[in-house]
Amino acid sequence: MTWLSLGLLLFTMAVYYGIKSLYRRKPKIYLSPLLLTPAVVIVLLLKGDIPYETYNAGAHWLTDMIGPATIALAVPLYKNVALLRKYAVEIMASVLVGSAAGVATSVWIAKGLHLDVKIIDGLVLRSTTTPIAIAITDMIGGIPAMTALFVLVTGLLGTVVGPMLIRLFRIRSGVAQGVLLGTSAHTAGTTTAFEFGAVSGTVSSISMLVTALLALVVVPWLVLLL
Repeated sequence: MTWLSLGLLLFTMAVYYGIKSLYRRKPKIYLSPLLLTPAVVIVLLLKGDIPYETYNAGAHWLTDMIGPATIALAVPLYKNVALLRKYAVEIMASVLVGSAAGVATSVWIAKGLHLDVKIIDGLVLRSTTTPIAIAITDMIGGIPAMTALFVLVTGLLGTVVGPMLIRLFRIRSGVAQGVLLGTSAHTAGTTTAFEFGAVSGTVSSISMLVTALLALVVVPWLVLLL
């Protein structure tokens, strides 16, 4: 790793934490770290004529942390295992229905727009957490960059639309809030769910993981049908 790569890594981290601090004071979607940080990095690489390989030589350490970060979600699950046992049937049934609806609508819209099969492969994974979505994309021969984009956009939309739906339909149950956000908006939705409370965040975590597991099992078979 060169000094330039190390500097770009530190720059990315500084931009993220700076924008995150701003977002906490003014929580608007256009100030979301998930949206602004990639935009700032892209502008830097383009304006500085910096190859992606040079940037990724340092930044890959951040990408490599996605897996451990996802596994760390097991901590709140362990702390609330009694709650999960109590609502296991409701959570599993809701995640199954939500995941099936997400995949079906993605395929339906993509086919209606006559999109390329490789794009559809990424689109059906949009509600799956990033590390697993990328792994499945590699497995089925899709385009990882497109999958990452769909996952990012889905997460951003989920953090905006999810809370709106919760308020609109007056959803008070932490379990229902968690399933809604975790199934539809993966990690970003789970972060938002914890803002509603520990129960919402915990249920969102397990909903996200179950959704990812279903994708791992179902999507490769679905691709064969496409």
